[in-house]
Amino acid sequence: MTLLKRSVSLEFNSNPMTKIDPDILQKITRRGVSEIIPEQDFIKRVQEGKPLRLKMGFDPSKPDLHLGHVVGLRKLRQLQDLGHELTLIVGDWTAQIGDPSGQSDTRSMLSASEVRQNAETYMQQFFRIVDPAKTKAVYQSEWFGKFSLTDVIKLTSFFTVNQFLHRDDFSQRYTNKKPIAVTELLYPLLQAYDSVAIEADVEFGGTDQLFNLMVGRELQEKMGQAPQIVFLMPILPGTDGVRRMGKSLNNYIAIEDPPYEMFGKIMSLPDDVLPIYFELLTDLPDDDLVSIRTSISQRTENPMSYKKKLANQLVSWFHSPEAATAAANEFERVVQKGQEPKEIPEISVSALESFVTEKMPEGIIVDTLQLLVTASLAPSRSEARRLLSQNAIEIDGEKVSSESSFVRFGAIIRAGRRRFVRITNT
Repeated sequence: MTLLKRSVSLEFNSNPMTKIDPDILQKITRRGVSEIIPEQDFIKRVQEGKPLRLKMGFDPSKPDLHLGHVVGLRKLRQLQDLGHELTLIVGDWTAQIGDPSGQSDTRSMLSASEVRQNAETYMQQFFRIVDPAKTKAVYQSEWFGKFSLTDVIKLTSFFTVNQFLHRDDFSQRYTNKKPIAVTELLYPLLQAYDSVAIEADVEFGGTDQLFNLMVGRELQEKMGQAPQIVFLMPILPGTDGVRRMGKSLNNYIAIEDPPYEMFGKIMSLPDDVLPIYFELLTDLPDDDLVSIRTSISQRTENPMSYKKKLANQLVSWFHSPEAATAAANEFERVVQKGQEPKEIPEISVSALESFVTEKMPEGIIVDTLQLLVTASLAPSRSEARRLLSQNAIEIDGEKVSSESSFVRFGAIIRAGRRRFVRITNT
């Protein structure tokens, strides 16, 4: 079999569209955009009025979307509303390879069934943002499933190892003598071939994906296609305000977080990231954005009011206005007034048996760190230890610092300001 120039057939609307309004074009190319390569080519093609095939790939290595993903999806929705078509590439092959994506370690490979299960969950969440009527979702296996070893070797012949070692994360790992699997070098090639397979006009990704997207552009040209335009989106900082939002860093806000949890996470954001959250996740007018930036930098207004406004908008979007109001009221009652939540999750003593050191008629003595992890009050023992060291753990209103604690039956454990659990003897 020869290397396919197009491995999948996608039918799109080819009817010309009305000419784009200059203000809308300005919003698409300037608001929440890092770089468009080449920008003038993109503007020209959009103004021509012919529907463009937009490409965005996703690696279903985790089942949940967070607000960091929403940044690019919002931009895609803006273009869909103008008549352009989106092709979502489900990276069922690349997810099984593992891509470092700027991390220091190789991401673990997934089985095909894990990938499929995660992808189904992803799709349900994607369509809360993008228009399903103008979206095609295709799996890489539709073309890579037909590849022979000859095709793989021919694909690798288009680039050199030296080119790939210029990618920042590969370069750093090579310099630091950290391992780089041969399979990882295939990842940019496979992602690039996705663009060839669907004949992408524009590919979207975060700034950390620049190398991979440019490989796609170059491969298309080498295989006789018009090179895709590269549309780079900013990276949304996580709830720590420093690192990019990510599940592995435990600094994310999932779009399916319960209303109160989402509201509380937004309220905990550092003040200085509020302007970028408003810019990338809302349609707040540009003049208002300028006012918020000025107010935050000059400390002329309490940032709490901006956080409540942002939290209200996002919870209303992903849940409902009623849910946003209820979450705001609960936040005020629990966090600002120090009262207990109306509903507190419960965990039975039977779930704690393996690390109970002593059981008494009125309660138990337990490994505090493991209790916090098992009760979902901390994601790991190290994080639980950090919470203890910061005096962020209370049992029945008393601060706890010991890694071994007495917990009575019916006790309420509080982690930070918003997380609670009740211990039951059932």
